Amino acid sequence: MRLVTFRIGNQPARPGALVDGDRSVVRLEAPSVLAIAEGAQDALERAAETLERPPREAVFPLASVTLLAPIPQPPQMRDFLCFEKHLVQAFRAIGKNPPQAWYERPLFYHPSRFSVCGPDAEVPWPAYTERLDFELEFGCYIGRPGKDISKERARDHIFGYTIFNDFSARDEQAKEMAGQLGPGKGKDFDNANAMGPCLVTADELADPSRLEMAVRVNGEEWGRGNSRDMHWKFEDCIAHASRSETLHPGEFFGSGTVGNGCGLEHMRFLKPGDTVELEVEGIGILRNKVVK
Repeated sequence: MRLVTFRIGNQPARPGALVDGDRSVVRLEAPSVLAIAEGAQDALERAAETLERPPREAVFPLASVTLLAPIPQPPQMRDFLCFEKHLVQAFRAIGKNPPQAWYERPLFYHPSRFSVCGPDAEVPWPAYTERLDFELEFGCYIGRPGKDISKERARDHIFGYTIFNDFSARDEQAKEMAGQLGPGKGKDFDNANAMGPCLVTADELADPSRLEMAVRVNGEEWGRGNSRDMHWKFEDCIAHASRSETLHPGEFFGSGTVGNGCGLEHMRFLKPGDTVELEVEGIGILRNKVVK
């Protein structure tokens, strides 16, 4: 199932599912996509029943709706750094060596859940940066709650997957992280966390470890990679984060940037007016424009 949150005009946001080759949206009778994640298998079965025989008034052409992020305000967000190639190339670009700590445990920070936006949303250029960057990532949402989850059972707690663009003000990030904290305002600004276009449920994306990933800026490919190169898998991340801490449905875990998946690795940055497209096999295309 390919779940979305959508809006028609000024009406309240509603949960739905993409059908007909992603050309149409079916409105689902649930409070939200988050509620479907919380409802687990029972909620998915009720959604599937709606999709089998959707009422005519519940079907809308995709072009007539506005897609928001699949879960517009996740209860919690963690963004990990799972790809070694990105780590090495990003540190090399700023003349440093990768930290040994990264090889010992999956490291993460908490993005702002209030800075989430969806596909085709505009990303305002932060007034304090001259080096705005993108990050080609994907991520998973927690379905089953749990604590002290073993790596072997972690996959059972994944509800689904989406694409994630962690827009970053690199010059500000470098200044803040020099103080051993951050990334702070290097990552936290309006619409910095673009997500979508849909949440693909785990049963539909059977093998997330072999997904082709690509990024284009104004139609030009800037980078490409594959999720098979994740040094830390989502199972590692879930097991690490759940140590003595309960994970809840709807929480989001980002993969971190795939190798060659950001401008910093090549010291090449965005300009006002650029349109960034992230494409991940089996999920779709997440498109956003940066505006100043």
